[in-house]
Amino acid sequence: MPNSTGQQYNGPINIRAVILDYGEVLCYRPTSEAIGRMASIFQVEPDLFPERYARSRGLYDRGDLTPTDYWFKFAKDAGVEIDAEVVEKLRNWDVEMWSRIDVGMTEWLANVRSAGLSTALLSNMQLDMIKHVRKNFEWLNNFDHQIFSAEVRLIKPDLAIYQHCLQRLGVQPPEALFVDDRERNVQAARAVGITGIRFQSVEQLRGELEALGFTILPSDSSCQLGSQR
Repeated sequence: MPNSTGQQYNGPINIRAVILDYGEVLCYRPTSEAIGRMASIFQVEPDLFPERYARSRGLYDRGDLTPTDYWFKFAKDAGVEIDAEVVEKLRNWDVEMWSRIDVGMTEWLANVRSAGLSTALLSNMQLDMIKHVRKNFEWLNNFDHQIFSAEVRLIKPDLAIYQHCLQRLGVQPPEALFVDDRERNVQAARAVGITGIRFQSVEQLRGELEALGFTILPSDSSCQLGSQR
């Protein structure tokens, strides 16, 4: 399967497409400082905030709520009052805390695409963040397809979003490799027949790719092709 540069991936497993999550895969997890300043707005202990944040996120990431609706609902559930000025601050902080990019992973993405595989970004992402990544991250061009939950109105782990991704890529489930940091999302991908890896670290990802026989491997400092290429 050659790409526009004429390069060809000839690994021992039949993978034609790589699908990547964004949060905590291509970017680092939010810092404790970033979490703490948002938690302070809602008078929530910082160690409790991530769970509340994740629990309330589905409707927003699917595009069912506007930013104003989402943050006012979050405040109401937390039992605090906020105004429009605070909402704008929260929107900006929300984008900032998901913008610390793992350069090693984006370089690996570039190598995957250069080797001739199709690529897709499959992310549960709200519209503010979508606008930000498209405006600021040139490496996004290394994805043949960008599939965002708020645009397709589906969220992982809904099986329909994986099927939509496969259709866009034009591959069968066994021909796709999916990397995500959440186990339930990986399990959903496997349920439709995709090879799934739960991302925990670059080192762990590299080891699991090697075990699969996938020869395009990332490293912590830069991404490189495996020895079997």
